Amino acid sequence: MTVDVLAFGPHPDDVELFVGGTLLRLAAQGHHTAIIDLTAGEMGTRGTREERETEAEEAAKILGVASRRGLDLGDGRLAADWSSKIAVAEAIRELKPRLVITNYWESNHPDHAVSGRLVAEATYLAGLTKLEAGGEPPRPNRVLYYFLPHRVAPSFVVDVSDYYEKKLSAIEAYRSQFHDPSSHEPKTFISHPDFLARMEGIHRYFGSLIDVKLGEAFFLREAMKIDDLVGYFDQPATRFA
Repeated sequence: MTVDVLAFGPHPDDVELFVGGTLLRLAAQGHHTAIIDLTAGEMGTRGTREERETEAEEAAKILGVASRRGLDLGDGRLAADWSSKIAVAEAIRELKPRLVITNYWESNHPDHAVSGRLVAEATYLAGLTKLEAGGEPPRPNRVLYYFLPHRVAPSFVVDVSDYYEKKLSAIEAYRSQFHDPSSHEPKTFISHPDFLARMEGIHRYFGSLIDVKLGEAFFLREAMKIDDLVGYFDQPATRFA
């Protein structure tokens, strides 16, 4: 199986939170998408490894991804070491995505910070013909980053207004992690009753940058090359900065 877009998450539910709407939009446009969870989320305060696995499978069905798998590289101890890079590179070689999506490389959570570096470096290594790893050596066109720090301006924003309700359904598949009034497990930052409302506020902010209701933000390290300037900007702006 090959896919157009491959999204990596440090833990199950990260992709849903930050790029779920984009994956839904891509699927609606006929693109094949996939998710790879770098860890099983086994260090999470709430729920069990088995619950997270079941929840991730349910969320994947909602998002319409062609494939979802976990590499089980160690929750809380994710590292950009050689064995992890080979594991990620082999997955990229197998799925041959045109675009790779991963976490921005700065974060308070060490797994989130490491995942950005790990995936970017593995994406480059995957294209080396002499890399001793399984599979043929493709190299995706771009690595895109999500979950940007507040001070980082997005390179572009995807309109997910029409897909947000379904994205929420994918997030809510993680019943062990988010607010459940009947749960007696310890409270966490993301289990707070207002967490998803705060997330919506962030998506509304990014949407406001492109004059839509809700948006998901991405960052590119490189400048974008545009051959057809008029064609690229074929949608008129609703306002001018």
